[in-house]
Amino acid sequence: MHITILGGGGFLGRKLVARIAAQGGATLTLFDMLPPQVPFAARCLGGDVTDPAALAAAIPPETDIIIHLAAVVSAQAEADYDLGMRVNLQGTLAVIEAARRCARPPRVVFTSSVASFSAAPGAVMAEDARQMPLNSYGAEKAAAELLLQDASRRGMIDAVNLRLPTVIIRPGRPNKAASSFVSAVLREPLLGLHTTLPVAPEFALWVASPRVVVDWLWHAATMDTAPLDTDRGINPPGLTVTVAEMLAALIPAERALVRAEPDASVQAIVGTWPARFIDTRARRLGFAPQVPLPEILAAFREDDLAATRGERGL
Repeated sequence: MHITILGGGGFLGRKLVARIAAQGGATLTLFDMLPPQVPFAARCLGGDVTDPAALAAAIPPETDIIIHLAAVVSAQAEADYDLGMRVNLQGTLAVIEAARRCARPPRVVFTSSVASFSAAPGAVMAEDARQMPLNSYGAEKAAAELLLQDASRRGMIDAVNLRLPTVIIRPGRPNKAASSFVSAVLREPLLGLHTTLPVAPEFALWVASPRVVVDWLWHAATMDTAPLDTDRGINPPGLTVTVAEMLAALIPAERALVRAEPDASVQAIVGTWPARFIDTRARRLGFAPQVPLPEILAAFREDDLAATRGERGL
C-alpha cells in the first residue's frame, strides 16, 4: 500500500506518519514546502502543492491513499486572499488532477474545517447544516469539499472530507491561524511563558485532541466509504469548551500568565465558528469520540511538552 501525505511536515502530518510507521505495511511519500524531516523510512519531497510536476512526483501512479493536510491557515488566508485561494483551492484542484493519473481511484482524505460553517453563539449545527462560511479560509475549504465530492461522484477518487474542530494543544510555536490562541492559552503557561487572550472567557469552541484527530485521519483513510454514498462531508465528534474552562484546567500560577487583550480581527473570524455539532453520523461511521479536557492536557504533557521546550530553547 502506498500512502502520500501532503503537508507531511506539519505537526499532524508528523504524528500520522509515526502512527503509520509503527503499524508497518505501507510505503510513504511525504510532501511539504520543504522535504519533511522524519525519523522513519519515507520518501520526502518538497515543492508547491499547486505545481503539477511536483504533485506528479509526490503522487505516483501506484498511490492508494492521499491524505491532504496542506493548507494556508485561517488568519493568513483572510489577510492574503490570493495566497489562500491559490493554496487552499487551486492546490486542491491540482491534487484532484494528480489523483486522476493513479492506476486506480485513490482514497483522498481532505482536512476541511469547522470554519466552513458559521452560526450565532449557542447554535447547535445539525448533521445536514448548510456551510455558509464568513471567512475566506472557510469558503476555500467548503469549495474544495464540493470539488472533491464531485470528483468522487464521477469515480475519479474516493473522497472523505473531515471538517476538523480546532485542534488543541498544538506543539511548537504559535502560527498564523486565527485559532492559534486556543492552544497558546494552554501551551504557553505550561511552558512558563506569558500569552494573550483575544476573546472573552465565555467564548466557546468546538475542539479536538491531536491523538483523536490522528485516529480520525487513519479511520478516514481505511474505512468502508459505501455508507457515505454521495455525501462525503463528515463532522467528527468534537468537544465544546469555553475559554474559562480551559483556563480553569491550569493551576493558578499558570493562569496568571494569561493576559486579556481583545483583538477584533481574531474575534471577527473565530466568532462565527459554531461550537456545537450533532455528530451522530460520524459516531455511527466509527469515528472515535473526543476525550475530556484534562486528558487533552495530560496527552500534551506526555507527547509534546518536552519536545516543545527543546524546540523553543526553554
